[in-house]
Amino acid sequence: MTQTNSNQSGNQRRKMKSASRLYAVQALFQMEHSGQTFDGVAAEFLNYRFGETYDGVEMMDGDITHFKMLVEKAVSNQAKIDQMTDRALVARWPLGRIDPTLRALFRAAGVELIGRDTPPRVAISEYVDVAKAFFDDGDEPKFVNAVLDHMAREAKPEAF
Repeated sequence: MTQTNSNQSGNQRRKMKSASRLYAVQALFQMEHSGQTFDGVAAEFLNYRFGETYDGVEMMDGDITHFKMLVEKAVSNQAKIDQMTDRALVARWPLGRIDPTLRALFRAAGVELIGRDTPPRVAISEYVDVAKAFFDDGDEPKFVNAVLDHMAREAKPEAF
């Protein structure tokens, strides 16, 4: 494999991982909103969303393993992640009062912040980009950056 092909495949893997983060936020939102289980939502995303075309736009393929890990661990660690998020929010804005998309985003990001594989600064940057995809004209990406920075400093103070 040439260096160019290696860089292209590495870039493709990063894009797929980024797409899986976006899909995980959508899946977590859908699970909270509809009451669906992980298995049902995961099957829908894997069968009908990854790489599909909507309104003439082809959706990016996601990293299936990363997607499943994010959603499963967000559900199994939800209480811990929600408590960490609550501590990062201002007292008058408890987690239950914020936009459900942001709740889903903080839960997916929390998985990576408490895990060992993703450097905190990378996770923050990736999820700020996810926030921009959902809230392109608002202040939400700045809010997400501030909350995730606080969460990351709590979860991995040695990284700062």
